[in-house]
Amino acid sequence: MEQAELRQWEYKCIQEESPRCTAACPLHVDARECCSLLAARRVDKAWAVLAKTMPLPGVLARICDAPCKAACLRKDKGGSIEMGALERFLADAAQSPKPPRPLPRNGKSVAVIGGTMTGLCAAWEIARKGFAVTVYCTRPDVGVVLPDGVLDGELAVMDRMGVTIERDAALTPELVEAQLEGRDAVFIDSDGVPETMLTFGEPDEITLGTNRLGLFVGRTGETSPVFMAAAGRRAANSILRFSQGVSMVKSRELEGPYETRLYTRLDKVDPVEPVPADGGYDEAGAVREAARCLKCECMECVKGCVYLKHYKQYPKVYIRQVYNNEAIVRGTRQANKLINSCMLCGLCGTVCPEDFAMDDVCLEARRRMIDKGTMPPSAHEFALRDMAFADGVKCALARHAPGATESEYVFFPGCQLTATDPGGAERAYADLRARLGKVGLILRCCGAPARWSGREALFEESLAELKAAWEGLGSPRIIAACPSCIKTLREAMPDAEIVSHWSILNALGLPETALRAGGTLAVNDPCAAREDGALRADVRGLLDALGVSMVEPEYNGELTQCCGYGGLLNEVDPELGQAAARARAEAVAEDYVTYCAMCREMIARTGKRTMHLYDLLYPGDGEPGARPTPGHSERRENRVRLRERLLRELWSEADGVSAEDFEKIRMTCTEAGAAAMEARRILTSDVQKVLLQAERSGRHLVHGETGRFLASFRPAVVTYWVEYESRDDGYLVHNAWCHRMKIKGGQP
Repeated sequence: MEQAELRQWEYKCIQEESPRCTAACPLHVDARECCSLLAARRVDKAWAVLAKTMPLPGVLARICDAPCKAACLRKDKGGSIEMGALERFLADAAQSPKPPRPLPRNGKSVAVIGGTMTGLCAAWEIARKGFAVTVYCTRPDVGVVLPDGVLDGELAVMDRMGVTIERDAALTPELVEAQLEGRDAVFIDSDGVPETMLTFGEPDEITLGTNRLGLFVGRTGETSPVFMAAAGRRAANSILRFSQGVSMVKSRELEGPYETRLYTRLDKVDPVEPVPADGGYDEAGAVREAARCLKCECMECVKGCVYLKHYKQYPKVYIRQVYNNEAIVRGTRQANKLINSCMLCGLCGTVCPEDFAMDDVCLEARRRMIDKGTMPPSAHEFALRDMAFADGVKCALARHAPGATESEYVFFPGCQLTATDPGGAERAYADLRARLGKVGLILRCCGAPARWSGREALFEESLAELKAAWEGLGSPRIIAACPSCIKTLREAMPDAEIVSHWSILNALGLPETALRAGGTLAVNDPCAAREDGALRADVRGLLDALGVSMVEPEYNGELTQCCGYGGLLNEVDPELGQAAARARAEAVAEDYVTYCAMCREMIARTGKRTMHLYDLLYPGDGEPGARPTPGHSERRENRVRLRERLLRELWSEADGVSAEDFEKIRMTCTEAGAAAMEARRILTSDVQKVLLQAERSGRHLVHGETGRFLASFRPAVVTYWVEYESRDDGYLVHNAWCHRMKIKGGQP
């Protein structure tokens, strides 16, 4: 990733933009943080937030006219936060923090002529920048009567900061000329001097500079105390730039009030009336009023995404981590898991007001990691092995309908539906043939796992095989049932007509096998259907025809959440994948119905009763919501047996695939052994290969107490270990492990 691209992505994420109150304040007081601390009864800390930003805070906090109130998002939800009253409470109740420590003296001096709020604040700000400052005035006057000692206290602080105040000074044009002669710069507080001194024209709006070099002048007539303070700060910034000889205007857009891009959603915010501030707040009242603050932030993408929430930050932080991860030449790449865990579902880009799509960031990062050879091989290996198996000779199939020599349609159920519900896929194909006639069949994977893993070359290779199979059938219209397949094929095969099975069924009507039991079900839209309103409408049309009363989760339709399988999350971080599935399961009280095989599997594994729409349209023998979820090995077996059965029963063909030697190994597993294999993604075929190798080589270890054998084998890049015992009817497997470390002298 180039740095310019990083900057563009960072700009899109608005979480770090200022809240409207801070942006509207010409001094940019962090009212959000102040309220947050005060609501937690941290009075002194809240006051420190104000004192850090305000000049003469003991004065300004008591007279602030709170321009932030007009911008406060709370104003439409009960009323704006009474920030001015909160500031006055803090000024009275909090202990004064230590005075600000000026920068080291720079050897330069500035004269401030005039002692109103503008002039005093200018002197405060200029002194903080390391200048020696002398204020010439009749007397310091902030325009209001303050409690005894307040102004004197702040003037004493200014004295310690190095500000000299010359009272009863003769404010004349001669004084200005003398100061211009002897100082590095001069600032005139226009409201604090006679009009006869204002002979230098209207000051520049940005710099407050005049036609006299080194002379800066405040505008007259300002009545807002906080804007007067802001004018003093602007003058101080200009004097610093003038003394350094740098640009007087560059990058000053954010001085004073500005528009913020921060977005805060309000539709779930309940109105709360302000706490009355008549006579000022006591602590209890101030705390209650501060607690009304919305603490404005965006975080729209994080709220609905288990993945973004898991890493406890927001996209602007993540994009920096992705950038740094790619920049590492030697050392550990800490963000690999973050990059590979994104579900690529697109919810973040949909809800983001600036269209920040974390899925685009992560997918491009994966592709670059593949190109550079920095992708950890273990990240997606199991899913890619599964994809290769689905496209292999034991599972893949392309045929015209039995007895037909051409196809008007071809049914493409997808590799996950045939793995999890082969009976449903078989019954659906029978229904399509019965009602449409010349419907061929293609069994294989659409290539989505390769694309999700960032392996474009592998995806293109898989797609080429699929295209060849499709063209071999005469390029018929493709009927796809899986939303991910529909999306992938429409993007990758623009010359093919892809129609959803649900659309076909809406046109044909319900199949004869359909269960019209009615009832209430929550609809789970797969994330692949996010941008396909027609697909979602077709599904709801079928459910309506089935008499189902539908419940919509909060996140559904265009805003639906991923089940945890998308983007191969469940392969990269199973625990997080399961958390995503649980979040989806817990979103509703009703049983779910969905139309994605993997959504059904992921949610059902949490214990939530979940059915695929096929369970209602093409039901098997069991109860639809109780269909078991097959393990990894059983899923493979289902694909193989489906292909064998269809070839034998529909086309009267043998499968033409010879069993390999390891498949003849008979084995069973203890409950613990089966659980370990499933959790570690170790297939039955992997264990059979180990047992065959041990049988042939005679090499194994024997446990001294249990008498069980322990053998290993490395068929490719992973070494598998199996703990087992030999029985008359085969082997009983107690446990299994795997690792990538190659053992010197170990089994091949």
